[in-house]
Amino acid sequence: MSKKNHKRRKILLLDAVVAAVLFGIDQFTKYLAVLHLKGNEPYVLIDGVLELQYLENRGSAFGMLENQKVFILFVGIVFMAVILFFLFKLPSEKKFNIVHILLSCIIAGGAGNMADRFRLDYVVDFISFVLINYPIFNVADIYIVLSTIGLFILFLFVFKEKDLEFLSFKQNRYREMK
Repeated sequence: MSKKNHKRRKILLLDAVVAAVLFGIDQFTKYLAVLHLKGNEPYVLIDGVLELQYLENRGSAFGMLENQKVFILFVGIVFMAVILFFLFKLPSEKKFNIVHILLSCIIAGGAGNMADRFRLDYVVDFISFVLINYPIFNVADIYIVLSTIGLFILFLFVFKEKDLEFLSFKQNRYREMK
């Protein structure tokens, strides 16, 4: 095995470990929410600001597409496949390590919510910002949202067009032959 392939496998293994650990944390927090919050009044962390409140979300983000489990799972699987495709295409250069971590976080969050949907037919949500009346969410949602924001910032302000050539579907070998 070449040194480049060994490094690539090592990075992808680390991606899998990060995703698995974060998935476990998400599932554990949801287990605790079911155990301690289901059927109880919200637990106030910061009065008028932050509460832990059990909710069974049968829709997607913000409760949209309620009771559309098959459609939501289909979209989730397609989305995860696209993320995995980009993860495998990412160069093993050091400057892309943060992208590997952020994509692993998105995979963990997506897998956490999809596991709930497969197992329970709903997603367990429990974190509530009552100050701004924001929809109740969970740890997996935090992974997805913060990582997406991080990727947006990286691709918009940090990486140059040349850094992202690996995303191109153009076959440059034909141009080089001319």
